[in-house]
Amino acid sequence: MKTIRWGILGAGRIARKFASDLRLVENSELIAIGSRSKESADEFAKEFSVQYRHGSYEELAQNPDVDVIYIATPHNLHYENTLLCLNHNKAVLCEKPFAMNSRQTKEMIRVAREKKVFLMEALWTKFHPHFIKMQEMVKQGMLGEIRSVLVNFGFMPIPPVPTRLFDPALGGGTLMDIGIYNVFIAMSILGKPDEIDAVITPASTGVDEQCAILFRYKNGAMAQLFSTFSSNLATEADICGNEGRIRLTSRFYEPSSTIEFYPDKTDSKQIIPVEKEAGVGYQYEARHVNDCLRKELTESDVVSFADTILLMETLDKIRKIAGIRYPADESK
Repeated sequence: MKTIRWGILGAGRIARKFASDLRLVENSELIAIGSRSKESADEFAKEFSVQYRHGSYEELAQNPDVDVIYIATPHNLHYENTLLCLNHNKAVLCEKPFAMNSRQTKEMIRVAREKKVFLMEALWTKFHPHFIKMQEMVKQGMLGEIRSVLVNFGFMPIPPVPTRLFDPALGGGTLMDIGIYNVFIAMSILGKPDEIDAVITPASTGVDEQCAILFRYKNGAMAQLFSTFSSNLATEADICGNEGRIRLTSRFYEPSSTIEFYPDKTDSKQIIPVEKEAGVGYQYEARHVNDCLRKELTESDVVSFADTILLMETLDKIRKIAGIRYPADESK
């Protein structure tokens, strides 16, 4: 089986988590790191025994030995970083949010299609065993007709607070950082909403410090989604039907989450067993990308381009309703 050779663009916290989990993926090798400084690349390469250490993103994109690049930079850089890699004919796994808006998203996908190069949004939750099992339970009708989805995600940033969390130029605010998981979960269960309401508590910078979203559906189903940087929440998700309920415990978006199944009232809890692996959980999406590349695919059948566009278009609508704007929205 062909060994897939990975590069990582960006040398921050999430890049280190991905690099650590990539060690768990068979027939994979992390061979290159690209950072904005040679010092940062050298430090990362020493920590993970990486062969190539590039002091610029351009150098990484030009490395002929790299098969695929994981984009691990801040939100606002995903667009330009992905285009850089695609234009050097490198397959890309781009961290969520895929871009700052749907205009950027569609351009990234257009270039990938034109170049016939693989591209996928890194919605890691979609590949986790607990999420797959939950979807199976819903499809099997174990909850009956789904009537509501309730999701909360919140934490109080620990000082020193990362600049990106509140800077509009960096895509700050809860919606794009953590609320995207709430929106993704709701749409995975209920699909595209027919109506959207959204309100925010603005931070001093203008981005959302808190965001409350309501999805309505023509069949009467609803989703209530809440994200905040003002308090520490349970970070759980409840999928509720007329014949049962599933709770994904904290943290609902990670493979460490437990599936609680309630076929009746609150005292009917059953724990649904799900396979657990070592690592944080990035290995699952990495395996999928490897499979796609070995099959010479240019688009994932799990996180499709249509899925990514719909998610970003929905986030655009939420931001418009709630009054969240970024400098990238003004760019053409």
